Amino acid sequence: MNKLLRYRLEILGVIAGAIAGWCYWYFVGCASGTCLITSRPLNSSLYGAVLGFLIFSMFKKGEPKEQKQE
Repeated sequence: MNKLLRYRLEILGVIAGAIAGWCYWYFVGCASGTCLITSRPLNSSLYGAVLGFLIFSMFKKGEPKEQKQE
């Protein structure tokens, strides 16, 4: 449960990206079927999930570093 809370922003990005990828396939898609990414809904969803993960992970704050006390 702790890992889910720790990576909640990335998980949200994967879910949002997959939904956006599927919506892109459904509404725009590829009429000829020769497009690698948009020819099938699975390809579009996976591509969107990866992009969602990368974009949402940019907004995660870094953990504070411990300062050495001498």
